[in-house]
Amino acid sequence: MAVLLPPEPRVLILFNPFAGQAYNLKQTLENAANIWRSKGWDVEVRPTKAPGDAILQARLAAEQGYDIVVAAGGDGTVNEVVNGLVGTRTALAVLPIGTVNIWARELGLPMDLHRVANAFLTAQLELIDVGKAGERFFLLMAGIGFDGAVTAQINPGEKKRLGIFAYVKQTLQLAWNYQGVRSFIRIDGKRVRGRILLIIIGNSQLYGGIVKLTAHAIVNDGFLDVCIIKGHSMLVAPLRLLSVFTRRYNRDPKVVYYRAQQIEIKGKKLLPVQVDGDYLGKTPMNFQVVPESLWVLVPKTVDKSLWKNE
Repeated sequence: MAVLLPPEPRVLILFNPFAGQAYNLKQTLENAANIWRSKGWDVEVRPTKAPGDAILQARLAAEQGYDIVVAAGGDGTVNEVVNGLVGTRTALAVLPIGTVNIWARELGLPMDLHRVANAFLTAQLELIDVGKAGERFFLLMAGIGFDGAVTAQINPGEKKRLGIFAYVKQTLQLAWNYQGVRSFIRIDGKRVRGRILLIIIGNSQLYGGIVKLTAHAIVNDGFLDVCIIKGHSMLVAPLRLLSVFTRRYNRDPKVVYYRAQQIEIKGKKLLPVQVDGDYLGKTPMNFQVVPESLWVLVPKTVDKSLWKNE
């Protein structure tokens, strides 16, 4: 259920000064903040200082009674702010800057910060679910197997320089030799076995900000959507992905979907794991949904397919 913003909200904008489009970023954000200040909003703009700092600053902002913390950066900055805000009354908002900002794309936000700032003037608050991988919360998705391996190999310098094409480059390099791994998966108590190429656990829909790999995911339904792609080699993955993209996965025995609240993944060979585009670690790992745990600022033009009908 949507909740109206307080008339003069207290807002903290956290930005990553090393984000992919960080040139003259502080002034750009101040210009966007002035749009909110002109309507009586109390806005502070503050840089993060190191990896993990946005978690601490967001958590402190919640303790100090801020109404909104704005993550101005890519998916990594957004994920850190999420990890600081889960379970609090302070809401997440995003200003899309950096390599990729998938949550902004999910919400249908323009890439122009001034237009985003104006859109948020009439936005509402919504309470949504998040996922949890081990002890790390995620807003978007967790990727296990090939996806995690690609993320683990991304060079930070290339990521900043090439943006999403750094992922494309690494994907092409790894695909030739990557082999499926025999794994044991338990999904809400149901056992799933097989040679696994890729597992995507989605709280939202857009994979990589490009395709809807978990197209039926809803951010406030109390479930995560799980897409498992099986096989021996990533060289056959295009056939599997074609089934996904054409929504014909019911006809492909190598592509299976589940809606779940608890997922356990383990096996003799450890699988790499990424959450929201950053490498996290390796299996064994447990994943779960944390229902109604994060307030988010949502424009009125948001894609309604992300939300459960109320």
